[in-house]
Amino acid sequence: MISSMIRAALTQRLVVVVLALVLCGFGLRAAMRLSVDAFPDVTNVQVQVATEAPGRSPEEIERLVTVPLEIAMTGLPGLAEMRSLNKSGLSIITLVFTDATDVYFARQLVTERLIEVTPRMPAGIVPVLGPVSTGLGEVYQYTLDHPDDGQRELTQAELTERRTIQDWVARPLLRSIAGVAEINSQGGYVKQYQVLVDPGRLRHYGLTVGQVVQAVADNNANASGGILPQVTEQYLIRGVGMIGSLEDIGDIVLKEQGGVPVYVRDVASVQVGAEVRQGAIIKGGYTEAVSGIVLMMRGGNAKEVVTRVKQRVDEINTKGMLPGGLQIVPYYDRTDLVDSALWTVGKVLIEGIFLVVVVLFIFLGDVRSSLIVVATLVITPLTTFMLMNRYGLSANLMSLGGLAIAIGLMVDATVVVVENVFHRLGQGGSSMGERVRTVLSATVEVATPTIFGIAIIILVFLPLMTLQGIEGKMFGPLALTIAMALAVSLAVSLFLSPVLCSYFLKGGADHDTRLIAFLKRHYLRLLDGATARQRLTLAVAVALLLGSLALFPLLGKSFMPTMKEGALTPQINRVPSISLDESVRMEMAAMKEVAQVPGVLSVVSKLGRGESPADPPGPNESDPIVLIDPKSERTQDEIDEDIRQRLSKIPGVQIVLSQPISERVDEMVTGVRSQLAIKVFGDELDALKTVSEQVARVLKNVPGSTDIRIERLSGQQALTVDIDRKAIARHGLNVADVQSVIESAIGGKDVTTVYEGERRYAVVVRFPEAFRDSPEAIGATLLTTASGAQVPLNNLARIELVDGPAQISREGGKRRVVVGANVEGRDLGGFVAEVQQRLDREVTLPDGYYFTYGGQFENMERAMGTLQVIVPLTIAAIFFLLFLLFNSVRLAALIILVLPFASIGGLIGLFVTGEYVSVPASVGFIALWGIAVLNGVVLVSCIRKLREDGLDVAQAVREGCVQRFRPVMMTATVALLGLVPFLFATGPGSEVQRPLAIVVIGGLISSTLLTLVVLPTLYRWFDEPPTEA
Repeated sequence: MISSMIRAALTQRLVVVVLALVLCGFGLRAAMRLSVDAFPDVTNVQVQVATEAPGRSPEEIERLVTVPLEIAMTGLPGLAEMRSLNKSGLSIITLVFTDATDVYFARQLVTERLIEVTPRMPAGIVPVLGPVSTGLGEVYQYTLDHPDDGQRELTQAELTERRTIQDWVARPLLRSIAGVAEINSQGGYVKQYQVLVDPGRLRHYGLTVGQVVQAVADNNANASGGILPQVTEQYLIRGVGMIGSLEDIGDIVLKEQGGVPVYVRDVASVQVGAEVRQGAIIKGGYTEAVSGIVLMMRGGNAKEVVTRVKQRVDEINTKGMLPGGLQIVPYYDRTDLVDSALWTVGKVLIEGIFLVVVVLFIFLGDVRSSLIVVATLVITPLTTFMLMNRYGLSANLMSLGGLAIAIGLMVDATVVVVENVFHRLGQGGSSMGERVRTVLSATVEVATPTIFGIAIIILVFLPLMTLQGIEGKMFGPLALTIAMALAVSLAVSLFLSPVLCSYFLKGGADHDTRLIAFLKRHYLRLLDGATARQRLTLAVAVALLLGSLALFPLLGKSFMPTMKEGALTPQINRVPSISLDESVRMEMAAMKEVAQVPGVLSVVSKLGRGESPADPPGPNESDPIVLIDPKSERTQDEIDEDIRQRLSKIPGVQIVLSQPISERVDEMVTGVRSQLAIKVFGDELDALKTVSEQVARVLKNVPGSTDIRIERLSGQQALTVDIDRKAIARHGLNVADVQSVIESAIGGKDVTTVYEGERRYAVVVRFPEAFRDSPEAIGATLLTTASGAQVPLNNLARIELVDGPAQISREGGKRRVVVGANVEGRDLGGFVAEVQQRLDREVTLPDGYYFTYGGQFENMERAMGTLQVIVPLTIAAIFFLLFLLFNSVRLAALIILVLPFASIGGLIGLFVTGEYVSVPASVGFIALWGIAVLNGVVLVSCIRKLREDGLDVAQAVREGCVQRFRPVMMTATVALLGLVPFLFATGPGSEVQRPLAIVVIGGLISSTLLTLVVLPTLYRWFDEPPTEA
């Protein structure tokens, strides 16, 4: 069937060429429209439910909000994991669904359950869904600056003004851009109308705070009086009574005393102030600022979204759309990373293609045949781009990396075909008809082994598609891209290459080029020596194999090499009870230090949380973004170390250095921001605290651990007003009477809303600061009883400071504490093994408490587990294909024997360069096996054919090696040189591909030698005498 298809292609040669050109055209169009990002998006399908309940303690939030919500969410279809975080005033539940679940369907399910459970929540508490974004969602971050700002500190009035402009002007302009999920505002002060009630004046007029609250709420409304018909037309009747200014609030009447009205302004001062802040933005260590973070929709195209945002920002800045001459100035922009990552891969692709062309020219000594092979290198990637668009693969480090790995493999099939045609045309006739016939027979001759060889390589990559979790999303696209590229290249080699050969190729002389002749001479000497001393040859090969396997235990294991993003996030965690103002002061000093590190371009720090409820950090946690100057001479690691040294001088804080994307992704996928997370599950907070501290002590003593962090279970001070029921009963008061005074007079109660055009601001009633700034002042607050008597609060309740947990984490409906650590200077696998041993020895757990290990380690375990099952299955599948090809178990077994020998070079390569056995290295071994098998197939099928022509074993082996020396050397050298640029590549993403390249290059050197020397030696034992037809 194949031969008739090749014949058809050769009879309709022009059609084939035109089709090829059309494909190239469509491919170029597809390449322009590829979705582009730096990484594949590895975040799982998750829905966040956030609930704000200002002023409540973590334990109350857990009891009143989180637990009822968790119970409501259990048993959702497709729910894989549920974890929650309870902080003061905030509950965040993260629901992780299986990858097959559509995120919008998941949100729909969660919304339905929320509708059921919300009415049972405490009054005024409403759970909301977080934005539809992922760990890679924060694509663009900016501050609002004025060109004349310089390096001065901004005043509160300026910060309030900028925050108002950010919320009501900048945010709506940017939020309407396609692909943007949300703009999270942070920093500055949010404007608020405040009615500060003087308790002395209230006593004088015999009023309560509750009456003031009621009066302000009742005096801010418009009413409709329906329609007034007038002869030929009709009027709307409107009663206008909205508050429009501070004077309007001051003029509200509270009561009438002896014919004289008592106004709000008589008992309170009315002013414009700011809301209580949850967070701030520190810019460069010299001022606070106002910032916005653009979150991209899940599955969006980062490059396109950011380009659209930048166009809109340019338009806003050039047309002066923001009042007061303000400008939007970015401090983090994902396209920088995307561009440099794509440049890393693009450069490698181009260098690889160039090296491949040079090799072909050296081996064939003929420009035309080299150019025919180049045609494959042009049309294959372009057609692959079309397929990538069709299957929704984005162009990122991994998928384009797959193409770069495939460069060497793509040309294999074409090289084999062109080399054979070149060889045969030298012996054939010169008329056109004869040439076409020669090309046809030469192509058909190598078609079957080539198809099987490429099918085997594709089969070898299929296991990668079975990986789950992060590694599946990382390497799935890579495997798929390689499989598509190889399938396309196979079609090109069988249908387009012969056509091009018949047009352009002159017959090759039968003599070899100088280089090949030189190599062949030495090779034959080696081969004859090896076949003469078979036992010695095998002994040497087996010794090498055992030696390299002995290295295996010495190699470290890790999950994924860390990728350098060109930006750092040195997070600083302080004590939980720290005030925001003190936190701001410390952060300013810390950022000033960081800004002075040589090689740092800019630094902007986010402190506490913005207004998106799905943003959990408290005022004690900061998350700075440090951009590294690409022009500086220093490496990212040096700058990293320098920042760590400078920040470690700050007393009493935890410092964790990470990078913007990897930190976000770790946190979203596993809920933990560390490479290794030891989760301690249990019920009592005190016991959890003791166990977690023991675990942290053990971790500190294990070599290689850095950035150890414990979830802080204490340190959040709370002033509790514990109401004495007997005391309030004596005065005829209810709990509600006391609580309402605490809520409004001390806490400040949102009473109503003032509208200024489209903008809305809250009106709050509370005591002036002097009456609520200490426990004594709060205790002296007077309550009015039913009889009109005044009782101080400290007679009715016990007021005391209590130490409580700063946050409570839960997972799967149980409380847990996480002790996290990052690993430096050693492999993750060995580190965890040592930690597990020591914890078993040194930590005793109370009944009902247990450990689990998470973070990146969890992913590594899962990936290795999957590979252990899949790799043997793949080898079995390869064996089956080989059996189909040769119809002989013995020959199939002979080629499978090449695999362990091929791995020798890879293991030695890893050992010499000090790289770890990670997921990319495993991928390298897989690619290597494919090439090794292909070479084995080419050689064995040739020897077999010669045997069928009647030669005896020794002659057939030798003659086969002579004939197939050039194609075997070519395929190996081409595959090897296609990957050499990866060894020397720098830039984002090169760290992930380097281990892969090392394995393939090292392995190809050993496997080519063994294919050409050991395989012929072994052949005579595996030989099956040709059967007479």
